[in-house]
Amino acid sequence: MSKEALDKIKAFGMTNQIVTEEIQRLGERLSHDFGHLPKSIESVESVYYPQFTSAVRVEAAAMSSHYETFYCLEKTIRQLVSDTLEAAEGEDWWASTRISTNIKTEVASRMQKEIDSGVTRRSLDELDYTTFGELSVVIVSN
Repeated sequence: MSKEALDKIKAFGMTNQIVTEEIQRLGERLSHDFGHLPKSIESVESVYYPQFTSAVRVEAAAMSSHYETFYCLEKTIRQLVSDTLEAAEGEDWWASTRISTNIKTEVASRMQKEIDSGVTRRSLDELDYTTFGELSVVIVSN
């Protein structure tokens, strides 16, 4: 690598460090965490974990792998359903008769509740608002 390229990389790194330190100083002055740095694991463990027993923390760690598996399974199934129905009905497959009115109503209600609660929406895709049971109904009926 040329000296010029190395100098640019160093300058980039130093500029980022300066910006990070300035944001940190501003945050300290305003007593605000801008969230520009990741939370340290030690911080999370020292602040939140003492509220829970050791047995609960061990159980949570064991359950995390199950959550990861279930999440992957659910995302994969949703994508398969979406791809299959899009191939059969086109991009606007959600509006077709392949999805029951009852499921569409429930999904619209969940989406509206999320909007009304003021939290960031999990998705713009209606299929992401179906329960696993409703997803099963969509699969069986199609």
